[in-house]
Amino acid sequence: MAESVIAVRDVSTTLGGHSIHRGLSLSVARGEVVALIGGSGTGKSVLLREIIGLLRPQAGHIEVFGQSVLDSTTEQMNVLRRRFGVLFQDGALFSSLTVEDNVATPLFEHTDLPHAICRRLARLKLALAGLPPDAADKRPSELSGGMRKRVALARALALDPELLFLDEPTSGLDPISARAFDALIRLLADSLGLTIFLVTHDLDTLFSIIDRVIVLSNGRVLGSGTVAELKHIDDPWLNDYFAARAPEGETQHGN
Repeated sequence: MAESVIAVRDVSTTLGGHSIHRGLSLSVARGEVVALIGGSGTGKSVLLREIIGLLRPQAGHIEVFGQSVLDSTTEQMNVLRRRFGVLFQDGALFSSLTVEDNVATPLFEHTDLPHAICRRLARLKLALAGLPPDAADKRPSELSGGMRKRVALARALALDPELLFLDEPTSGLDPISARAFDALIRLLADSLGLTIFLVTHDLDTLFSIIDRVIVLSNGRVLGSGTVAELKHIDDPWLNDYFAARAPEGETQHGN
């Protein structure tokens, strides 16, 4: 049985007086590419932020690489965070820095490497993310939305993580750019042996690159499995969601 990289058990979350998660449990095995879906307000991004230690639930237990996120000290979390990378929905790039410096920032902060080496490594990560060399000296505002997403991905890869968290990675992209970004994610997962946990609403992403889909509903996991398996669940939101499925002929990754 594959090692569990992410383990969430009985997590309950209340925000602004509203119950978001009610005893939610899920796990992600090493090497999986897993998508988290659910209707608006189901707490997908909230859960991601809890897993990486940016938010704290009212109850429950969260482990990443076997380490308790909720019981770790700041120093322990800083060490743990070097093992995973995060791409936030808006990219969260520093507008005043060049693309190269954006990607090099984690290396500046978390390694003792000379800055010149950090910059060389940053350019390698940019190339890995499919960006041309001349992008390195530009500011984020000079790039298209798709290129900014790739910069954010390059920064998430800066410390050679074992695990990637992606929050709505294709949101705001045109269909061609979105599918190219999906292909890049799958290529990186397969070639680097990454575990990937992503929040998405993009049906095409599910059909093209995802190993397993987890559905949140009413504060808990409604279902977990392939798209084909989830279609057997009789749920109004899920039925409407898959009614807008990708064109016939597209199959889920691995099917």
